[in-house]
Amino acid sequence: MVRGIECLLREHREHVHQGKAVRPEFRGVDGRDVYNPTAPFGYGERKLICARVEPRDSEKSEAVFFEEAGEDIYVPAQDLPRFSLQDPCITIVAGQYVLGGTEVFSHPDDAGQVVWRTVFFCGEKLTELRPLAKGPLGMKDVRLVELTDHRIGVFTRPQGERGGRGRIGFTVVDQLSDVTEQVMEAASLLELFLPDEWGGVNAAYLLENGDVGVLGHVACFAPEGVRHYYPMTFRINPDTGEHTMPVILAERSEFLPGECKREDLADVLFSAGLYREDGQLFLYVGVSDCEVQYMQVEDPF
Repeated sequence: MVRGIECLLREHREHVHQGKAVRPEFRGVDGRDVYNPTAPFGYGERKLICARVEPRDSEKSEAVFFEEAGEDIYVPAQDLPRFSLQDPCITIVAGQYVLGGTEVFSHPDDAGQVVWRTVFFCGEKLTELRPLAKGPLGMKDVRLVELTDHRIGVFTRPQGERGGRGRIGFTVVDQLSDVTEQVMEAASLLELFLPDEWGGVNAAYLLENGDVGVLGHVACFAPEGVRHYYPMTFRINPDTGEHTMPVILAERSEFLPGECKREDLADVLFSAGLYREDGQLFLYVGVSDCEVQYMQVEDPF
């Protein structure tokens, strides 16, 4: 049964057991904000994060790879490329790095209108990423995950006539070359949200039993127009499409206080990813569209 955010929040607050929030430092960005990152990931002997970098008064973004230079200190990786993308994501599929993100550009039929879509790049090395696929116009939050049989799970987020404010779709393809705009458009929709709420997938993880553990967000508007975004998780069987219902993992008040890009974004947590280290699990989030924080959480899967 679909449960709304009010119910999910009440359940979360009854069982919350979180660690202390941490604000990592991102240097070398000329005063720009760094937010909506990937979780940390290993690249050879290096620990990297890819994150959205932009001025506070703009949404003209770069996706920048940062490498760890000290405990919770990151600097731009000078040998790795930058991309004109918002909200980057990264995974490994078929032995290749797959980098995705939101491309923002002028509408092909109306230069005065801004549109967006998810795009993907792939390669065996981060220095050799090449274009892989483009999603439908207006679709953010497309994510890929390699399954036990090496097929690829594809999560989508249509809006408008088919998806309202944003619903999650899911389908499975045989190989990377099958990840096309048409496949994304046709993905079956999951019943996860109330009609006036929305959400999307931010990261997906193959679990030991072959299910996929999903980290995403569920969101709504307050009456005054303020946006409320909450990290959430659920599981899905990629063969049958059967899934659990979302569970909220955290809320803004559990993280450190800080600034926001705009007042209507003060209560936004944009799920980045889950990172395991020394037997502990950490949730990384973009906070209020202007910074990165992380916190230890219980394993939701």
